[in-house]
Amino acid sequence: MLATLIYTLITDGSPFRSELFTPWLTATLIDFYVNVVAIAVWVAYNESSWVNTILWIILLICFGSITTCVYIVRKLVNVSTRGPEDPVRLILSRNDGHQKMTCCSLLMWRVVFSVLAVFMSAVVIYTVATDGLPFRKELLTPWMAATLIDFYINVLAISVWVAHKESTWVGTVIWICLLICFGSITTCTYIAIQLFRLSDGDPMYYILLDHHSKPAD
Repeated sequence: MLATLIYTLITDGSPFRSELFTPWLTATLIDFYVNVVAIAVWVAYNESSWVNTILWIILLICFGSITTCVYIVRKLVNVSTRGPEDPVRLILSRNDGHQKMTCCSLLMWRVVFSVLAVFMSAVVIYTVATDGLPFRKELLTPWMAATLIDFYINVLAISVWVAHKESTWVGTVIWICLLICFGSITTCTYIAIQLFRLSDGDPMYYILLDHHSKPAD
């Protein structure tokens, strides 16, 4: 992604030009940043320091999937020094991950991700209604292509989590296809579903892990 960013800057110049912001590029950027919200929440959950949390979120906003990949590699390096435990579980959850979901926080996150899913659906419907379908050659500018690459690298990271969560290959394939087709609408819908499956007092990491990784009651 870093190479794509540098190449696009060299060949097409700065992205901060008003003529680049077509309706579909704007919709794609909104879609991209809604996914960034989901990843940022995971980063905030993993980090024990507010300073580190703010720093990583700023980097996510500025550099997108480059930051996502660097953060995951950082987690992988930490995991490699922590013995034979399930590496996916160690990457997804924090060391002291037994924090409980209170009624208020659970309700708040259900509302947040449900609203984001509805909001992104409205953005897509509005853009289709006012600017037509996105499958047009003239829309695929260099910066649109770079944005889509950035977007789908984040989708790949989210897809790995979905594959870990799902208990069947059929469910995994369906959800990943929906992620590819509908982006952050699917991300927010999936997270909202996981949140509605939680009960008050459940550990926060339950939303991240598959049922095999959860300790027996």
